[in-house]
This record gives sequence, structure tokens and C-alpha cells, in this order.
Amino acid sequence: MWYPRNIKKALLEAASDTPVVLVNGARQTGKSTLIKALFAGSASPEYLSFDDLALLNTARNDPQSFVESLPESVIIDEIQRAPELMLPIKYSVDRNRRPGRFFLTGSANVLSLPRVADTLVGRIEIRTLWPLSQGEIRGVRESFVDTIFGDQKLTARHSPELTELVDVISAGGYPDATKREADRRKNWFDSYITTLIERDVRDLRNIEQLTLMPKLLELIASRAGGLLNYSDLARSMEMKQTTVKTYLSLLELLFLVIPVPPWFGNLGKRLVKSPKLYLNDTGLLCHLIGRDAKAIARDGSMLGMVLENFVLMELIKQISWSEIAPRLYHFRTENGDEVDFVLEARDGRIVGIECKANSLARGASTGLQTLRDLTGSKFHRGIVLYAGAHVIGIDRNIQAVPISVLWETTSGVAAALSSP
Repeated sequence: MWYPRNIKKALLEAASDTPVVLVNGARQTGKSTLIKALFAGSASPEYLSFDDLALLNTARNDPQSFVESLPESVIIDEIQRAPELMLPIKYSVDRNRRPGRFFLTGSANVLSLPRVADTLVGRIEIRTLWPLSQGEIRGVRESFVDTIFGDQKLTARHSPELTELVDVISAGGYPDATKREADRRKNWFDSYITTLIERDVRDLRNIEQLTLMPKLLELIASRAGGLLNYSDLARSMEMKQTTVKTYLSLLELLFLVIPVPPWFGNLGKRLVKSPKLYLNDTGLLCHLIGRDAKAIARDGSMLGMVLENFVLMELIKQISWSEIAPRLYHFRTENGDEVDFVLEARDGRIVGIECKANSLARGASTGLQTLRDLTGSKFHRGIVLYAGAHVIGIDRNIQAVPISVLWETTSGVAAALSSP
């Protein structure tokens, strides 16, 4: 089964006016399939993959000659394995700025690699492909992120039972993993992590003690949504802080670990300034913590942690095709008031989002009220996403909304329903 991807429209627009289009994201999110699908029914550019070691060695040995030999339009897969090509691509583009010449994919954040960051400025458009969103799985284009910055009322059509919701969360969004039965996903994720560590990490940096990296990933998964504390991670891993920082930066480069920065807003208040850490997929998270759907549903604190990570990634995925494209933060005061996620539009408007796994306990909106009072007219609305069935007003500009509204708020059928 092939899933429509909601960033396809943005990629086609980029190809119409930009010489280089880069789709990056974690391995196995469907980047190559998506790029090839852009040309379904038309003449497709030549496809080259640097998983082919002979081709990779040729490109590394003489990057300039390699680029000069390429056809007018080309797809290059896994470009992070040959960052040496970026400068020759720049020279080629400067001689011929025709749109849509180079389509690149990368399983690492190529522009974070040394000497690459500024090479293609003004010549490249970059889009990140995350694991499948709930809307993509259902064949619709979600618009929750854009809708909450308007005045439209949110409505719920079908609110899943808790068991159904946990099944959705534990499956995650990796296309190949979602196709498997729950008891078969373990094998897929085991192989996935092994491949990442043994190949992709080695491609990025030659480091010792690679066997410790999966353990660090497991530790982060067990604390998903927690504040980043290098000394605590180092103590738990019995490693030096410098080593933890190196490993963590590599996991971020591979789009596996997602840091969410704190929101300040120049308020001059005593706010916590550490980022929070999450994983890129709740299927992977559940695998790493060794919990299936039934175990998560029974454990309230575990369910809350996994649900928060799930909501984060649904927001991030929608932001990748959002018209408003807000920035995403978390908010926490030193007094303990917090809001799981703060979305800030370019015009300064703010939407706060809290996640609650169970019923709406007293104080569910305390953090949102604090954020509202601090930000005044910039506060557009506050939303408590919860595992319930009704939209409920709980305070001024703050309402509780079923989690399913995340994917039920849509702008129509997904942009591309045809198979590649």
C-alpha cells in the first residue's frame, strides 16, 4: 500500500522555481518513494542512490567530474553519504539556474554537517518528511494547525475509545511498520535501529562504543517529554558529558530525537530555559520502552508520556505543510506552571496546547491560564487535547477538545492519491 504524502504540493511548487530540492528525514519514512511519485505519468529524472557503494566511491573520488557528468535533471538518494557533492552542485547551479535540476534526499540533516550549511543558500528549498501523519494514513490533508489560528470552532466527529487510540499511538507512522501486525513490529524496529547505528552513524562520524548509542536512545525514550539534562543522562549512562552530547547530536542529525526549545517571549520572567526531548515516532518509542498497547493503556503515567509525544509529532508533521507554519516551543515557569506546546505564528499570535490522557482533572488548564495572563492580547486560544468525546469550554479562550480533532480537522482529500 502506498500512502499519499501531504508535502507533495509544496515539493511540486519548489520544483517549479528552485534549482535544488532537498527532502530529508529519518530513514524509511518514504523519501525516495515520494520523490519518484512526483513524476508519475511523466518523464522521470535519472535516479541515483548512494546505497550503491560503487557509485558512492566514484562520487567521493572526483565530486566535480561526477556532477558535471549528470543529466539535466537527476534524483540523488542518500546525499548525506557524499556531502562533497554540495560545492560542485552549487557551481553547476550557478551556471544553470533552471528550476528542478537536482532532487536530493537525505537520511541525515545534511545542512548541519560541517562545510555544507551555507553552500546552497538561495539555491535550495528543504522539506522534512516525517513518519506518516494520522491524516496521511486516512488519506486526508489535516489543517488543525492552521485552523486553530483562525476563529473557526473545533468540532469532533468520531472520538476513538481509549483502546483504539492506544493502538493508533503504538503503531506509529513508519510506513513499513504500520503494515505489520503488532507482534511483528518488534523485528522491524530491531533491524531498523541496527541499520541506523551500524551504517548511518558511522557515515556521519567515526565514534567508539557504538553499542552504547541504542542504550542512550532507550533512556531518552523512557523519559520522553522530559527536560534535557546532560549531567543526568551522563550519570545514568556512566559516560562523560561530552560523549553524551556527541551521541545526542548524532541522534538529532538522524531525525530520531526531537528537541523542543523553551518559549521565552521576552517576558523577563523566571522561565525554565532547557529544551524538552522527544522521539520522532511513538511506534519506535513503544518499542524502545518495551511496552505494547495493552501495557500502555494500563499505566496512566506511561500513557500520558506516550500521548504527549504522539501529539507533538502530529503537530510537527502538520507544520511541515501548514500555510501559517508556526514555530513550536514548550513553556514552563520555575513555579511549575507549564504548557506542553506553544505554537507561535509569525505575527506573534500564540496558541497553547496541553495534553491529558484521561479525564479533565481539576487544574487541567492552569498552565494555559498562566500563559494567557503573561501574553495578553497575543494569546489567541488555549486547547486541552484529551481522550474524551466532547468539545468543552473550560475557561476564557480555553477549551478541551478530543484528540481525534487533530486529524479530523481537514482541508480535504490528501493532495496525491495516485500511486507512484
